Amino acid sequence: MEWIKATGRRKASIARVFLAYGTGKVTVNNKDYKEYFPVPHIQQKVVDPLTSLEVAEKYDIKVNVKGGGIKGQAEAIRMAIARALVIENEENRPLLKPNGYLTRDSRVVERKKPGLRKARKRAQFSKR
Repeated sequence: MEWIKATGRRKASIARVFLAYGTGKVTVNNKDYKEYFPVPHIQQKVVDPLTSLEVAEKYDIKVNVKGGGIKGQAEAIRMAIARALVIENEENRPLLKPNGYLTRDSRVVERKKPGLRKARKRAQFSKR
């Protein structure tokens, strides 16, 4: 099996994932994912699709991710890994879909409007 490619997005983050049979090694931007994401609950987000299918030791995963913060990057990686697992075996879809791993979360930051301090915050009203 050659590398399976998949893309995931979340907020301003874009993750490209390459999946192949291996020993369970996950590298993000040429670093181990535990080194790249030092927070334990964010590390768990990255490997959620693998643990839900119980195939964490079966695949090697290389990830290129850019944009956004660590939470958005982790969720983009999660989506890309789930998509790659579905490409590899279509029978994985019913196991991943109920957990929301295949659904694109389209919420992004609202733009700042002219005359306002932030997207919706106005200057304080002064009566006099």
